[in-house]
Amino acid sequence: MTSERIYVGSYTSQAGGGDGIAFGPLDGLATVATVADPSFLVRSADGRFLYATNEGEDGNVSAYAVQADGALELLNQQSTGGVHPCHLDIDPSGRYLLSANYTSGSVAVHPIDADGSLGESAHFVQRSGTGPNADRQEGPHAHQIAFDPAGAYVFDVDLGSDTVYSSTLADDGSLQEVDRLRIHPGAGPRHLVFHPTAGAAYVINELDSTLTVCSYADGKLQIVQTASTRPADSPGENFPAELLISADGRFLYGSNRGDNTIAVFAIADGGLGVELVQTIGSGGDWPRHLAFSNDGSRLYAANERSDQIATFSIADGLLTQTGEPVSWPKPVCILPV
Repeated sequence: MTSERIYVGSYTSQAGGGDGIAFGPLDGLATVATVADPSFLVRSADGRFLYATNEGEDGNVSAYAVQADGALELLNQQSTGGVHPCHLDIDPSGRYLLSANYTSGSVAVHPIDADGSLGESAHFVQRSGTGPNADRQEGPHAHQIAFDPAGAYVFDVDLGSDTVYSSTLADDGSLQEVDRLRIHPGAGPRHLVFHPTAGAAYVINELDSTLTVCSYADGKLQIVQTASTRPADSPGENFPAELLISADGRFLYGSNRGDNTIAVFAIADGGLGVELVQTIGSGGDWPRHLAFSNDGSRLYAANERSDQIATFSIADGLLTQTGEPVSWPKPVCILPV
């Protein structure tokens, strides 16, 4: 069992849910912040502050000061102005925290003060649009905030309208739209990652178990390939969730909820082609989140419904589960430190 320490976000409002944010080595996790539904976590570049979404009807984001022992001191909370914020990220300058409100389909921008606390929302964007999936695409559903490798453009991924929005972030915190990528209807785009060196990006789609490969330049994405996240003829319903890319840009890792697998893609063609090379059991039920260890040698899978965190070693891009999964209630985000 690794001694690496991690933060774990969980759902607290679900039956059998946790109490908030946990911290520690995988075999010694303990709650360090009691807070409602901290479903996604990010840490400031200098490691001094941690931010969490509070995925409730009245959406909030929480700011914490990180203590020497990993404990968290609540600085403040701010409203996101939306419903069920599920993802957030810090802009590369460290001045703003951006969050995605899933149910209401909006994006909020909060200034980060020098002491790490959050100011009131400086900018708010309400997305619009629908998709052909009547159950899941009746309106916009913002699912992720992501910056390109250069930090020049910010992207918000909208599952409800099959759209990825590209914007610049102005000095005053406002978002200025640059472009929109339309994924094929009914795809339900969820998360986006960029190739670290090539002009390429990848979108995992929740509603039809596909991965969209794009070329990328100057804030604009163009589709070049669509691949399945599952082997051919896989039975049953499946809803992909997280997407990671290795530091060397050679492999992608996507989680399949339903199949309860992790899909591994080899990247070729200068970043513009992928091939599914492995699917392996996620070590539990409903793998909502994946995270690399800090040295990139391992991968964690947070299996929400089975209350389990599984660990995998990585060799030549492929995964091997190591040890038995660790139990933790409703884990949905893992943040190694």
